Amino acid sequence: MTELRRHHVLSLLWSLGNLIKSSFAFILFLFVFRTGTVSTWVFYARIIFYIGIAISLVSIIWKWITTRYSADEQAFHIYTGALSRTRRTIPYTKVQNVSRHTSFFHRLFGVTSIRFETGIKGEEATFQLQVVSLVEAEQLEKLVVGYQSEVQAQAVMEGHVKQVEQQAGDDYSASAERMGMGTESNGIKGSNAANAAVSETSKTVTEALIEAEALNTGDHEDVSSTPVPAAKAARIVHYRSTRKDVLKASFTSLSFLVLIPILGSLYSTVKDFFPDETVTESLVLSWLQSWWVTSLIILMLMFLSIGLGIVWTFVKYGDFQITSDEKRIYIAKGMLEKTVFSIQKDRVQAVKVTQSPMKRMLGLAEVELTTAGSPGESGQEMNSLYPFLPVREAYRIIEEILPSYQVCEEMEKLPHAALWLRLLKPSWVWIIATSALLYFKPVLFGFSQAWWMLSLLLLAGIAAGRVIDFFHTRYVLNDQFIQLRSGALTSTLFVSKREKMIEIKITRHPLQRRLGLASIHTVNRAKPVMHHHVHDLPNEAATEFQMWYMGRSREVQTR
Repeated sequence: MTELRRHHVLSLLWSLGNLIKSSFAFILFLFVFRTGTVSTWVFYARIIFYIGIAISLVSIIWKWITTRYSADEQAFHIYTGALSRTRRTIPYTKVQNVSRHTSFFHRLFGVTSIRFETGIKGEEATFQLQVVSLVEAEQLEKLVVGYQSEVQAQAVMEGHVKQVEQQAGDDYSASAERMGMGTESNGIKGSNAANAAVSETSKTVTEALIEAEALNTGDHEDVSSTPVPAAKAARIVHYRSTRKDVLKASFTSLSFLVLIPILGSLYSTVKDFFPDETVTESLVLSWLQSWWVTSLIILMLMFLSIGLGIVWTFVKYGDFQITSDEKRIYIAKGMLEKTVFSIQKDRVQAVKVTQSPMKRMLGLAEVELTTAGSPGESGQEMNSLYPFLPVREAYRIIEEILPSYQVCEEMEKLPHAALWLRLLKPSWVWIIATSALLYFKPVLFGFSQAWWMLSLLLLAGIAAGRVIDFFHTRYVLNDQFIQLRSGALTSTLFVSKREKMIEIKITRHPLQRRLGLASIHTVNRAKPVMHHHVHDLPNEAATEFQMWYMGRSREVQTR
């Protein structure tokens, strides 16, 4: 697909819908709540609104006319502007993530939206089609995935050729050395052996070059007679949500509480229809005077709230699937609005496993993949696996979709000196809050000295949080991996490979130096850059961590 194309015609309707959505509050205020108002400022506000809408409509049409794009064998090309023409080129090799989002609007017209994200900052580094046909979206994704696979295969073959050349050179040197140790009487025999070694070396290098060339041209089937198993190209299903999982997720996510703001908004709307607020209040009080009416209302609200929570969770997380093939990971979710996210396995920078207090009680966890590309729209949360996975199943899925990653359940604890250091560390929150309580001295339940009790309660809460954080904090260095866990109420397990870290730092403040402790900080490539740290590790662990990271030079290749 090399010809220039405009965006889909339905993208005009999509942009118009977004314009109406963003202007909805102004429409309600100016034309619903202010109906019949003859105020001058309302009159001029409506004129300004009309002008703004007109400018936005012209801008939408002009942008659609002056924006075109094309996709060749190596990159996307985006052309914008009319008088001042701008061209952006996004190579396929820079694409980190590919995501599709099919909303109800897209399903209605049989289209979808697709987004290609790179590891570069800025919106211009992302190529997105808000409306595109299903066939074209499939073609564009195949272009990107196919080219990235070719580049990776070529890099592997180049490395293989270099390895063969180096091995052949070593063999030739060894043969020549052995021939040099022979006597003069078998000189002819040694010369023939050396020539044979040279011939064998040339043959091996030539075969490797032919294999690499065949791989690039697509004729590698003639070079190797070993067929590629079809199972390798197929996607493996690692997880698929069930009704039981959705029900458990609806209670864990507290989605049933969505009814509370709806009821508050409904009550405020009903009050607007009555000029006297006492009418509304007396109506509510008359309902609550009878115990059976009150019980019936509470029961109905409970069932309605639970039902709404289940429906909301089912719409958002229903048909959740985690699949993968040799190269990529695929995450799909949603019933009415279908969203599909794919990422190359080698682009995963780190894995985070998060547990809130409720998830910890139920043995659940959320797994998040950290990538160099932006996760897209925050509402989609597509860099996260299913947020309500059982812990052991989450570890299993991580090791299945990312075979190069390992999760170690046995981790090292912090020394007891770290607990005393955390308890003795001053809390600025407690100091400021206590100073405010001492100044205002609030009276609570008729008790004039309640301020110091509140101060002690806050201090106890802070100390309890530090103790919980101490027991939750763990660390382990495992060959090429580092695994860190920290957090008081919400704990986070961080797993990353040494080659994925771009920077580390070890710090020690005076108290840590006296107690033989240190803090480690890691930096991973992401958007934005991801920083992770763990405090109060033993000095021996910090030194081991520094030596461990120095081994990164043997794993990272500079091109």
